[in-house]
Amino acid sequence: MEASPNFSGLPAAPLRGRRSSALTGRCRPPGDKSVSHRSLILGTLAVGETMIEGLLEGDDVLRTAQACRQLGARITRRSLGAWSVAGPGLGSLLQPRETLDFGNAGTGARLMMGVVGGHPITARFDGDASLRRRPMRRILEPLALQGARVLEQADGGRLPIVLQGCSEPLPIEYRTPVASAQIKSALLLGGLNSLGRTVVIETEASRDHTEKMLLRFGARVVSEPFGEHGRKITLEGRPELRADVVRVPADPSSAAFPLVAALITPGSEIVIEGVMTNPLRSGLLTTLLEMGANITLANRRDDGGEEVADIYVRTSGSDRLVGVDVPAARASSMIDEYPILAAAAAFAHGETRMRGLSELRVKESDRLAAIAAGLRVNGVDCAIEGDDLIVCGGAGKVAGGGFVKTHLDHRIAMSFLVMGLAAEQDVTVDDQTMIATSFPTFRPLMEGLGARFASPP
Repeated sequence: MEASPNFSGLPAAPLRGRRSSALTGRCRPPGDKSVSHRSLILGTLAVGETMIEGLLEGDDVLRTAQACRQLGARITRRSLGAWSVAGPGLGSLLQPRETLDFGNAGTGARLMMGVVGGHPITARFDGDASLRRRPMRRILEPLALQGARVLEQADGGRLPIVLQGCSEPLPIEYRTPVASAQIKSALLLGGLNSLGRTVVIETEASRDHTEKMLLRFGARVVSEPFGEHGRKITLEGRPELRADVVRVPADPSSAAFPLVAALITPGSEIVIEGVMTNPLRSGLLTTLLEMGANITLANRRDDGGEEVADIYVRTSGSDRLVGVDVPAARASSMIDEYPILAAAAAFAHGETRMRGLSELRVKESDRLAAIAAGLRVNGVDCAIEGDDLIVCGGAGKVAGGGFVKTHLDHRIAMSFLVMGLAAEQDVTVDDQTMIATSFPTFRPLMEGLGARFASPP
C-alpha cells in the first residue's frame, strides 16, 4: 500500500478507523473556519483592536493570520482561541516583503487576493502542492475588472501568482458564474477601497458570512433576494471599518464528523454544542433529516450575528437511514460535507443521489473522484454520472477493510476514518497529518466520545 505524498514537510502518518462501541457524551468542535478567516482579515482592515473569541487554530487560519501580519497587522494570541488584531486599517496596508504562503488554505488565499487587489501594493501568493493545483482564474478575472493586474502566474491561472493592486478600485457589477462565497467575498473586500458601489449578483446564494461581518464592522452593505434562489449584494466603498468583538461559533463542517459517526454507530447518543446553524450552511442537516436521522436542535440562539444551536444526535439498532435524492440547488449550502454525507449514505437503505457536484472537482483534491474511490475500496457500490454521485447503501452494513488515498484532503481523511467506526473491518487512510488544517482536535475529540483509532503496524 502506497501513501499519497505529503507536501507539508511532515512524513505521511496513516491511521485506521476501527469498529467502535456506542459513542456517548458532549463535545464542541473548533471554531468555524470561514468566520475565523474573515475575522482576522476584517480586523486587519478596521480601525482599533478587534478581539476574537473561539478562533480556529488550524493551519489554514494560522496562515491567514501570518499573511495579515505581513500586511501590517499586529496579531496576538491571548489564550486558547482568544486573539487580538490591531490592523493598519483600510487603505493603509504595508507592502509585504516576502511571499504570502497560504499552505493549503484556499479560502485565505482567495480572500486575501481581494484585499491586495484593492490596495496599491504588490504581493506574491503561493501555497503547497495541493493549493497550487486549485484554479484561481475565477478570482483573478473579476479582480482585473476592478483594476488589479496579474504580473505573474503559473499555467491555467494557478499559484504562484504575483498580484498588483490599485489605489482606487473601479466600482463594478459582477454576476458570479458559480455559487462561490470566495468569489463574492474577494470582490467585496476589493471593493471596500473603491470610491463607488460594488454589486455582486448570485443566481444561487452562497454562504453570507462576509456580508454579516462587514455590517458588524460598520460597512454599508445590503443583501436582497435575486430571482428564485439568488442574492444581490451591494457595497458602498470607503466605509470607516471599526474594530469589534467576534465570537466564532463551532464549525458545522467539523461538527458533521461526530454527527454522522453517532448516526452510523449503533446505540450512540451525543450532544454537539454551539454549532452554527446559518441556513446557508445547513444543507447537511436538512439532508440527514430527510434520510430519517434522529437529530434535534436545542437551545437555539443568536451569537455574534450567527444562528447557533446545540445538536442532539441519537441512533439505535432500530434507526434506519434511507437513501434520498439531494438536489443540485443544495450544493452551495453543504459543499464541504459531501464526503461525510457519502459515508452516511453507504450505511443507508437504498440509493442516495447527490446532484450537481462539479465544484467538488476543484477542491483540495478532485473530491468527487476521491470519494468514489474510497467507497469502492471499502465495498460500497457507487457510480459517477456526469456531476452526480450515486451511492447504493448497504442497509446498515459496510464491509470496510479498504486503504483510502486522501490526496492531501483533510475532509476525505476524516470522512473515511468515521466510516471505519461502524464498518465490519478497519478503514485505513494513507495520511492524517493534513487534518490539522481544519480540525486539529479531531482525534482527541472523537476518542473522547468513544471512537477507536489506531496507527497501522
